[in-house]
Parts: sequence; C-alpha cells; structure tokens
Amino acid sequence: MSRNHWRNAAVEQVAFPPLTDNITVDLVVIGGGFTGLNAARVAAREGLRVCLIEANTIGHGGSGRNVGLVNAGLWLPPDQIKQTLGYTRGERLINDLGTGPDRVFDLIKTYEIQCDAKRSGTLHLAHSSHSISDLRAREKQWQSRGAPVTLLDSQTTAHHVGSDMYHAALFDARAGVIQPLDYARGLARAAAEEGVQIYEKTAAIRIKRDDIWHVTTNNGQVRSSKLLIATNAYNKFTSATQLYDTSIVSYFQCVSQKLAQRNFDAILPDHHGCWDTALIMSSFRKTRDNRLVFGAMGETDGAIGRHIHDGWAQRAIQRIFPNIKIELSQSWSGRIAMTKNKIPEIMRLGIDGYAIFGYSGRGIAPGTVLGEQFGKYTVTEDESDLCLKLTDNYRETFTYLKSSYYESGARVFHIINDR
Repeated sequence: MSRNHWRNAAVEQVAFPPLTDNITVDLVVIGGGFTGLNAARVAAREGLRVCLIEANTIGHGGSGRNVGLVNAGLWLPPDQIKQTLGYTRGERLINDLGTGPDRVFDLIKTYEIQCDAKRSGTLHLAHSSHSISDLRAREKQWQSRGAPVTLLDSQTTAHHVGSDMYHAALFDARAGVIQPLDYARGLARAAAEEGVQIYEKTAAIRIKRDDIWHVTTNNGQVRSSKLLIATNAYNKFTSATQLYDTSIVSYFQCVSQKLAQRNFDAILPDHHGCWDTALIMSSFRKTRDNRLVFGAMGETDGAIGRHIHDGWAQRAIQRIFPNIKIELSQSWSGRIAMTKNKIPEIMRLGIDGYAIFGYSGRGIAPGTVLGEQFGKYTVTEDESDLCLKLTDNYRETFTYLKSSYYESGARVFHIINDR
C-alpha cells in the first residue's frame, strides 16, 4: 500500500500501456500532470495528433501529491504581480488565473470527474496578529477587482475552522477542494476521449531535433513537430528533461485515522480547505472518507525527515484541535518548483519546443489554465493565446543551496516548535 493517501483512496481508475513502437505525431507532451494532460486534451480536440508520455504513472508527481486546494491566482498578491510583470502582462495573468477555479470545476462537470470536488471556498489563516495586515492588503487588492474575497474576524474564523487558534482568515469564495490524484486521472481519461495517445512507464531518455523532434524512450521513439515538457519539479527524472533548474521546496502531508462523525463535523464544518501565514506554512483539509489531511513544508521520503516532520505534525494538530483526539498515520511528500519571482515560466527550447514550469506551490488552477492556453497555442501559434510571455531561457543560481536551506529551515522549525 502506498504512503500517499490520495493513491490509496482514488476513485478514478485509469491505466495506459508503455510505448513499445516508433510513432509520429504533431505534438508530444512529456509529463502526466495537470499542465501536460490539459494541454494534450485541448490540442487533440483542436485536431492535432497528440501523444503524452509519463515516466511513471499519471499523477505520479506533484499533481498526485498536493493538498488539493483549487485557489485563484498565484501566491503573490495582485499588486506584486503587476510590479513584477508590468501593468499589461500583470493584468492579463491576474485575470486569467483569477478565474482559474472556474476552468477546473467546469472540466470536472463536463467530463464527470469523480474527484470529491467541493467549491465551498478556502481560508488563508492568520497564525499571528502581525499577519493580519498582509491578509487585509490582499483583501483590498482582490475586492478592488470585484473578487468575492472577505477578511473574517477571529470569532468567525473559529466558527469556520473549529478552532480558536487563529487571529483572522481571508475567505475566497472562488476556490474549493478536490482529490488531486482523481482530478489528474480524470483529465487523463478526458484527454484519451479526445484522442490523445497516452503511454505510462515511458521515460524520455534522449531528446534531439533536426527537422523534427525525436524523443527516444526506454522502449520506443516519438517523432513530433512540436514538443512540450511539463514535468515541473520532476524534470530531473532523466537527463533528457533537465533543461531548466529551479529551487525545490518539499511539502509533506499526513492523513488521520477515520474520525467519529461528530468530530469530523466539528472540524471545518463547511468543508473549506485552509493554509496559514507562517513562514514554514502548514495546511489542512478533510476527505470524503472522514479523515483529516494535515501538511507542512518538509521532506519525508527519508527516515530522519519523516521522524522530525511527522512528530511535529502530530503535536501541531493536537494543538489546533485540543479537544479531539486525532491520530496521524502515514505521510508522503512532493516537490514544489519555485522560480525566483514566484511566477511560472513558459520557456522556448528551440524551434517548436517548450517547457512550462515553476508554479511555486499554486499548481492546480494555474496548471489547468496554462495547459489549456498552450494547447490552443500549438494550433494557432498566436502568442496572445498565452497569459505569460514566452522566454528563451531561465537562469537561477544556487538552486541546490536554496533547496537545502528550505528543508533545513523546516527541520529546525519542526524540532523546536510546539514542544
């Protein structure tokens, strides 16, 4: 049994064969996550011959490991996005990603994806009185754009969370929660229905271009006019996709035992998903089988990290809900690709080759939107279809040191905090 609860509890079941032949298509997509699957789906629907290859199984990477919060926008508040990209580009990105949850929930409805979707909003929780000012600024910026975002006082927050630990919360009615692996598998099913050839257990071993792209896999080859690498933080699985380098933040989650109905109902009674404002942030949400999923920054693939982070998680959840006995069991972790400005990148890889990466912890709605836009772009070749400007390269220094710093900081925090 997997340590990943989403894998153990998945309802959507899909299986695709490995590639064992040489094929020719118009677009080859590498990576079976939200971005790659939606790009492939749209391109195929528009009439292209499309294949998608995944080195492991659909949703193996961040798409099948994350919290499952379908949030609008990016981590950055709107004004900071405009400061970084300029007014015109910033406005386009804010508008397109602000309606990102609409696209996610529309796809879920259209293709009847069984991913426990609940569009009841999310809560950004103020872990200290000092963090309220940041939430208030975000509220003002989003409300000026007509978004249904509201700052809740401590009493109202306590009612919605089931805990009086938090000082305030920013409620976003546009957002919701899903079972992320089910959503990824549902997108794969949708892409296959639109004609995409999907191959699992098919790693890209070598990529080269002459007059066309050649992607050599472990047991076959794809010849394609166009190429999209959509492996995000998992681009180092093979040397062929190591064409960019970002800092990596690990994020782990633990799942609780099944809770008694009265205790389950007392926590997040309206089924909001939530995360806090702490520098070493944490999150929690409920599942359809009466469990609580609690997570935070940290990597738990190794024994030392698992001991530190899992132990902290058990102490932290009891501090939040002291009157409910919650026993956390297995944990799993995933990788977040952090760009230096916390904004995703669409990078050219030569003629008709591209990579999309760097969601910086906000991947469900943005990945869905950017995948859809790129799928259209492969047909129209009109850059106005994209809400991000194409770049020719991405350079970031000291990525290994930054990644190590993030994990070391999380370990120190989790060792000394809440004891």
